Amino acid sequence: MELRLCLRLHARLPPATTPPPPPFAAPAVLPASRRIRTGGSYGVALRRPTRRSNPAIRASEADGAPGVAVRERSVSVILLSGGQGKRMGASMPKQYLPLLGLPIALHSLKTFCQLKEMKEVVVVCDPDYSDVFEGSIENLQIPLKFACPGKERQDSVFNGLQEIDGDSELVCVHDSARPLVSSEDVKKVLEDAAVHGAAVLGVPVKATIKEANSDSFVVKTLDRKTLWEMQTPQVMKPDLLKAGFELVKRDGLEVTDDVSIVEYLKHPVYITEGSYTNIKVTTPDDMLLAERLMSGK
Repeated sequence: MELRLCLRLHARLPPATTPPPPPFAAPAVLPASRRIRTGGSYGVALRRPTRRSNPAIRASEADGAPGVAVRERSVSVILLSGGQGKRMGASMPKQYLPLLGLPIALHSLKTFCQLKEMKEVVVVCDPDYSDVFEGSIENLQIPLKFACPGKERQDSVFNGLQEIDGDSELVCVHDSARPLVSSEDVKKVLEDAAVHGAAVLGVPVKATIKEANSDSFVVKTLDRKTLWEMQTPQVMKPDLLKAGFELVKRDGLEVTDDVSIVEYLKHPVYITEGSYTNIKVTTPDDMLLAERLMSGK
């Protein structure tokens, strides 16, 4: 009797309804002007909105302000293409190996030449390989210049800097071995450099980083929340870069990236959050990954 009553009551209940899932929301895209920076008057400013809970990071006073437009034909690109690429184990420098039918170096060149902000590209390369770039000029519709590579990276950048137009408002230094840089990321770092004088693409470090001594014993574990992996482009105002080079040469300093030259001036350098796909192709495994990323596999 009780069982039949329960069944009858259950039959009268309205069917359970599952609330429809909320529509998929695309991630919000922050304008280039939204900023987070480290405290203090000198240091590196961060573009990382997900870290606002970190007490070491505070919102920029310019947060929410409209972005700064970079004028058309106001940026000179220095495309570094003078490396030897010995780790690739190929018969030619890695930047000239074919990637989906096009030399690696030409992929980023094509990206830059399609942006209205660019006025010229100075290619720093071995003269024996200049024909790789000259053969693509007719399709690029942008002035192309050449400079010889130096012994070290900073020497190559310096040589390229001597060739840029004197009216350029920004100089954009890029490794030709990074063929997957996107036009969107380039535009973001250009805007940030226009505001702050110097900016660099970077991504938050994913792995745990440990400092070791000369005997390979761990000294300490670094705070991953404050670590960024630097990429290119690295963008600066020409006068800043020139002043930095004067200081570097005077004091005999060595640097491994371009914004380090500006850092020696005690000028703040802004980190524009880039993309993990902007890899540097240095090994055969990198080449395979680049092919997969470009082909969408």
